[in-house]
Amino acid sequence: MKNNKSLYNKKKSISDMLLKFLIYLSTTITISIFLSIIIYILYNGIPYLSLKFISTAYSEIDSSLKGILPMLINTMYIVIITLLFAVPIGIASAIYLTQYAKQGKLVKSIRFTTEILSGIPSVIFGLFGYTIFCVILGLGTSILSGCLTMMLCVLPTIIRTSEEALLSVPKSYKEGAIALGAGKLRVVLEIIVPSAISGIITSIILAIGRIVGESAALLYTSGMAYNMPKGMFSHIFSSGRTLTLHLYQTAKQANTPDSFSQAFATATILLILVFILNVIASTISKIVKKY
Repeated sequence: MKNNKSLYNKKKSISDMLLKFLIYLSTTITISIFLSIIIYILYNGIPYLSLKFISTAYSEIDSSLKGILPMLINTMYIVIITLLFAVPIGIASAIYLTQYAKQGKLVKSIRFTTEILSGIPSVIFGLFGYTIFCVILGLGTSILSGCLTMMLCVLPTIIRTSEEALLSVPKSYKEGAIALGAGKLRVVLEIIVPSAISGIITSIILAIGRIVGESAALLYTSGMAYNMPKGMFSHIFSSGRTLTLHLYQTAKQANTPDSFSQAFATATILLILVFILNVIASTISKIVKKY
């Protein structure tokens, strides 16, 4: 019996070691690939970054104007306006589905639909957004059309991630508050949502990454114009390319070393922008948790 038991333990030990080795190997490969991409982009992009590159306009005719300021402004417009549309709707939908809706076939079908929508290629959202917002609603190829289209793209992610965060809150929190006489709305807003704020912020961070990195959907809806904004509010009704679209256009036309360097510099700015936005979102999450 002892020999059989020791043999079993030996086999178990070997399988555990093999599993740990595969886990560490997979982690090392993933991190190495990620770092290689980041380092390669930064190595080729940082030498060409300058204040002039960030703070000047762009022109395909004038070689002295190769800045990215209009695209940077357009990107911030699309990120901020899209979040203003998508975050309240997405979080409210998640709260309704988890706290108010009767858990049945309808809710299951809604969750199944949102999961399908989150996997649909963005080019389909672009064609839909172009048809509905640009043509039928008459908004034309504009930043507003791009924002409304991106809202549709990120809503499934925000809803599903926020739902999972809300469902992870222990039921005892809700039951205890109700037992003490708190109303349902107060329980949701003051106990459940604050307890799930980390997951909700994660959904917003994922949405920001999707918005900043999107190209296909915005190509059809926001357009490729690179003019400087002429007005803070009127600009949303005009066409404007984002940093990702500018990167795509510059890389596609990279027939000279300078244009290829501009593409890498733009990619570097994109990485820095995503990092800054994520830090801001994480900081807001920590501040909200304290209160």
